[in-house]
Amino acid sequence: TDGLPIIPPTEEAVAEMLTGTDLKPDHIVAELIPRRGKATVEKIAINAVMAGALPTYLPLLIAGVKALKTNKVADLMAASTGSWSPFWVVNGPIRKDLNINCSYGAMNPGDIANATIGRTLGLLTKNIRGIRKGIEDMGVLGNPGKYSMLAGENEEESPWEPLHVEHGLKKEDSAISLSFPQSYDQMVPYGTDDKGILNTLIYNLIPIRMGVTGIILTPNNAKSLSSKGWTKKEIKKFVLENARVPWYRHPNAWKPMMESKDRRRILDPNDSTAIIDPDPRSAQPIEIYVFGGFGSWLGVVTGGAVVNTEKVELPANWSKLVQKYKDVVPTYAKY
Repeated sequence: TDGLPIIPPTEEAVAEMLTGTDLKPDHIVAELIPRRGKATVEKIAINAVMAGALPTYLPLLIAGVKALKTNKVADLMAASTGSWSPFWVVNGPIRKDLNINCSYGAMNPGDIANATIGRTLGLLTKNIRGIRKGIEDMGVLGNPGKYSMLAGENEEESPWEPLHVEHGLKKEDSAISLSFPQSYDQMVPYGTDDKGILNTLIYNLIPIRMGVTGIILTPNNAKSLSSKGWTKKEIKKFVLENARVPWYRHPNAWKPMMESKDRRRILDPNDSTAIIDPDPRSAQPIEIYVFGGFGSWLGVVTGGAVVNTEKVELPANWSKLVQKYKDVVPTYAKY
């Protein structure tokens, strides 16, 4: 397990979990590396019960397993001395059906769906992918995000198209996206206008950034940028071009790393025109997410060389299932 108590996966509990899909229990959703574990629907359901998930979460969990299969760096991120945490972002109508938090404290503990969907996928990493701490997972420092790091996009309050639409799906589709950041940072912007928000980003990002830099904007910050004519594409371009450091301002200790990784031509530290660029491994090195409550904070997640999105397939009994479980929410929500 992940060190926390689990719900015993009795036959009755697993059978109830399986009502969340039309797929057969022995259907293999994916074979997951590095140990080539076969993620059957039943095994996913067993881990979902253990994590405290509800049957309505199963379609999203199945899509999450597919994302682990199709993500080009999932195996590398799990078996690494770096401590890469799966970061899941949910889009579409399923956010409302499952009571996924997209607003205040979206990445906090306390929301059943956010917590247990992420936890289930973490248990699957241990029990099906076969990633064991100190054996396959050689993360030197570790990452608390591995317990659960999941949020829904606040699509209703965003001025731009949602993440899953950017990735080729329809707005009415439900989807889950996966990346593997190593770090999560929050910062107060220098100002609430577009200049203040963007300057905060470009002056606070690590110059040699590995993989994807995910920018998390609250709805009001997103609207502030949009009101000045900024699109997602323009923001990504601006950050990519301006969050860089002249080589002569960078410690010479980076030179051997640049040589060994062959990321860029070897730069002369005395050349005032030479610039350090981000890691080029990702075709889309900047991603933008809009979620959280209304406030001035900015969030940044860094790492993970790709973001991939999987569509959620719903069972025929979906409306009835949602009706059955829609009121299962944290006690405080009923005050």
